[in-house]
Amino acid sequence: MLISLRINNFALIDHLDLELCPGLNVFTGETGAGKSIILDALDATLGGKVDRRVIRTGTKRAILEATFELNSSLAKWLGNQEIDPVDGTLVVCSREISCAQSSLRTRSRLNGILVNRKIMDQLRDRLVEITAQGQTLQLGNLNLQREWLDLYGSHPLLECREAVSIAYQKAQKAKAALENRRQSEQERLQRIDLLEYQVQELDKSNLTEPQELEQLTQESQRLSHAVELQHQSYQIYQALYQNQGDNSAAADLLGEAETILNDMVNYDSTLQPVLEMINEALSQVVEASRQISSYGEELEADPQRLQDVEERIQELKQICRKYGPTLEEAINYYYKIQAELKELQDGGESVEALEKVYLETQKQLQDKCSELSLKRHSAAAKLETHLVEELKPLAMEKVKFQVQITPTTPTITGADQITFCFSPNPGEPLQPLNSIASGGEMSRFLLALKACFSQIEGSGTLVFDEIDVGVSGRVAAAISEKLHQLSRKHQVLCVTHQPIVAAMADNHFNVSKQVVEEIPNQNSEVRTIVRVKNLNNYQRREELAQLASGRPAQEAIAFAESLLTEAATKRRQNLTIPISSSGGDS
Repeated sequence: MLISLRINNFALIDHLDLELCPGLNVFTGETGAGKSIILDALDATLGGKVDRRVIRTGTKRAILEATFELNSSLAKWLGNQEIDPVDGTLVVCSREISCAQSSLRTRSRLNGILVNRKIMDQLRDRLVEITAQGQTLQLGNLNLQREWLDLYGSHPLLECREAVSIAYQKAQKAKAALENRRQSEQERLQRIDLLEYQVQELDKSNLTEPQELEQLTQESQRLSHAVELQHQSYQIYQALYQNQGDNSAAADLLGEAETILNDMVNYDSTLQPVLEMINEALSQVVEASRQISSYGEELEADPQRLQDVEERIQELKQICRKYGPTLEEAINYYYKIQAELKELQDGGESVEALEKVYLETQKQLQDKCSELSLKRHSAAAKLETHLVEELKPLAMEKVKFQVQITPTTPTITGADQITFCFSPNPGEPLQPLNSIASGGEMSRFLLALKACFSQIEGSGTLVFDEIDVGVSGRVAAAISEKLHQLSRKHQVLCVTHQPIVAAMADNHFNVSKQVVEEIPNQNSEVRTIVRVKNLNNYQRREELAQLASGRPAQEAIAFAESLLTEAATKRRQNLTIPISSSGGDS
């Protein structure tokens, strides 16, 4: 239940502290007095859409705060959000709306804790249900009619619809997988052909060693210059070990040096290190001579081997151009396409397998949709009876109402098209609601629908903005009684121009506009502000007379007194009449 509403710098309201009570709270006043601004402020406090115009002219920030009394369900929800109640029994919702240059900023808090839009949306559904002006135009929306029926069916139906949603998403996923598989089959086969050719070509190349090309290039150079290398190795051998010309070989010279040093060491031992170096040099020259001689003897021209090496080099260079640019990269590519080819040849799930999965998900979806349809038919039968019962007291004794459920292609919300059909007059056939009902009938239908929902789990505070617009006095009287009946189980806030409705209020507020100076007695700029006054019994009589006639004439005062007396009697009677407990599945 809404206990208080505090508004600062919102639209035409500079400051307002509004205390509300259980039962039926009515707001009256002249057209354009600002009654709907109060409801807009409540809507904005709970996360409703706002723009720059809601900030009072001349200010940069609007602050809104609504305090609600906790019930067990709301307390449990707060606990799940890890938010403590205020004083153990209250929840305080606040919102700050500020304007900075060209941007609008809003911040919402719950019991002082900053919260996001999603949290506020969840809380809003648990606190209030606002029926705004023009909402009767939405009654003909088939999507909304489906939502209303499902909500009336309560938890079992909503759980079943959630199961349909899950089944539908699975079916859509299976369908997408099947379509993608079909579309990619040709590409897959083309890719397999290409990879098979490439793998076969690389298989023939027998690629194993990343340095093979460098090694073959060296071998090619050696084979191409075999004669030169033999001649040069012989020259080196002669220079190092066995020179047949006039010059001595290096080994001979080192041998002579060694002999001389041996004699010298006998007289001077400090030359021993030099002798050791000569000995080592001589050993290395002899070993080098042996190896170069062996190299020259083994080296021979091999035209066939040279041709083989050259062909292999060309083959590897061609492979590098196609799959490289280096041989190592070509080998890595070979391993990569082998794995890709294996994966493609495995093929994953075949088209046939995916078709089977899709058909299975379609069957599951159909089964869930059938189950949902059964629950909707059951809820529809109850809603038809219940709604007619709620409409009869609203001067619609002969009304007929039917929820028409037509099979359609399955969607995320099921396989049913829901149409509310209505016949307000005897002898007239049932027609879709939006094609037959008048404005007054629509208003009464919406009120009756809200009454149906009020008897199943729902919000603690119901808000109606001119639900009685455009109706006659007799119908207005019926609406007033229905509103009061609703207020026995829910707190009701109602904006009205009907004196008959206002007379039934448990708490009556007058909303008016006043023109004031910003700074009194200083010739400052004048401003228009909205004021709200909680009326006592005498003031209520004056207000009802004003609503009835436009001026507090003696006849209007007498009429107002009669309305208040009659309303008091009806309220007492309502207290002795049990409220119907019929409703949707619980």
